[in-house]
Amino acid sequence: MPRIDAPTVAEHRANQERALLDAARVLLLEGGKAAVTPAAVGAVAGLARSSVYKYFRSGDEVLARVVADDFAEWGARVREAVDRHDTADGRVMAYVRVTLELAAAGAHRVAVLGGGMPGDPAARAVLARHHHDLTAPLRTALADRGDPDPGLTADLVDGALGRAIDRIDAGEPVADVTRVTTEFLCRALRITAAGH
Repeated sequence: MPRIDAPTVAEHRANQERALLDAARVLLLEGGKAAVTPAAVGAVAGLARSSVYKYFRSGDEVLARVVADDFAEWGARVREAVDRHDTADGRVMAYVRVTLELAAAGAHRVAVLGGGMPGDPAARAVLARHHHDLTAPLRTALADRGDPDPGLTADLVDGALGRAIDRIDAGEPVADVTRVTTEFLCRALRITAAGH
């Protein structure tokens, strides 16, 4: 019988699962999606490959979980930043600023590297739901502003943010990209400086 390294079996399982997910995250960031195999994840976590299958069906499932966990953390940080503002305009611009701050800090790398899950429709559906949930504070703030189609407008804002993040990833100065992007979105959404 395997040695239990926690007060309960449930805690032991949670610790083992966390070790596997941490190992997969390291592998993803260092070697890309192809590096996340059950054998490699087990080796980095200090477990046999067969132990990985007690927690995950495949490398794709491990990868999907790592990406989903990062989306959840990113979403929590976005909601926290947005919720600090009383006005709808302030919440929209908080979404923009925190998204660019997190991207500049590299928080998006896991989602970028692990995105586009191959073959597993369930994993793709989970990631799509996480992305949809991530933009919920923006859609709500846009609706509160009276936007007639907050879903479409949120997609357009995210498109602008995506291109801004590409520029940051390419090495352009974060402060410059953030300034130009926020100015552009303020003009596009008719948000005045006083409103945020």
